[in-house]
Amino acid sequence: MMIEFLQTLGKNTRASFTKLGRATFFLIQTVSGTASVLPRPRLLLKQMYSVGVLSFLIITISGLFVGMVLGLQGYYTLSDFGAEETLGVMVAASLVRELGPVVSALLFAGRAGSALTAEIGLMKATEQLSGMEMMAVDPIKRIISPRFLAGLLSMPLLAALFSAVGIIGGQLVGSGLLGVDEGAYWSQMQANIDFQDDIINGVLKSLVFGFVTSWIALFEGYDSVPTSEGVSRATTRTVVNSAFSILGLDFILTALMFGDD
Repeated sequence: MMIEFLQTLGKNTRASFTKLGRATFFLIQTVSGTASVLPRPRLLLKQMYSVGVLSFLIITISGLFVGMVLGLQGYYTLSDFGAEETLGVMVAASLVRELGPVVSALLFAGRAGSALTAEIGLMKATEQLSGMEMMAVDPIKRIISPRFLAGLLSMPLLAALFSAVGIIGGQLVGSGLLGVDEGAYWSQMQANIDFQDDIINGVLKSLVFGFVTSWIALFEGYDSVPTSEGVSRATTRTVVNSAFSILGLDFILTALMFGDD
């Protein structure tokens, strides 16, 4: 049984490294193909609408309720120390630094990432990608790169929207429901949220998450088994692997950005 276990472990390890190699080669091709997307902005805008605008509703509603929960929980915690006036700082810092980029990326992976994987997987299953190659059209440049660039650009915008709506939600609960002074809410937030340490670092996080999530989603679709079962499994892998990658990268980026504070 030990020999069988070692054989299985070795086989799975080799398969994992082989897939990682294919994914790396796929990423190089995709990134190099983004230059061909810039002369065709209409194609890029179409994909940004598909992955970004269509995610607007779930991002907005989620951001509103997350901000409201932060305002409610933060008020009861801060009231123990007589610091209710700093509620705006707590809500804004939590959203801009962490919850905005992370939750937006998780929602993006669940909604747009799974859609990208299913779309590319079905195109492979119905041999549309092979047909493009037969017509001397590179599917990486024509299909993959525009979607990758759209996901990369849409993620920071969605994270910013999530954070902005969440801050408004925290203000609605804090000022409208719990009686926190509205002027103190906004003034304390503006005075203590740093543009470089908080906002820029949050944008950098969202760019990294958009890069990784788009890469995983497109690769899983492109590398999927061309059957209905293969596409469904690839879609599941996209959501799971994206979630693990986002949470792991969030820890690494937070340690690098705020470790010296």
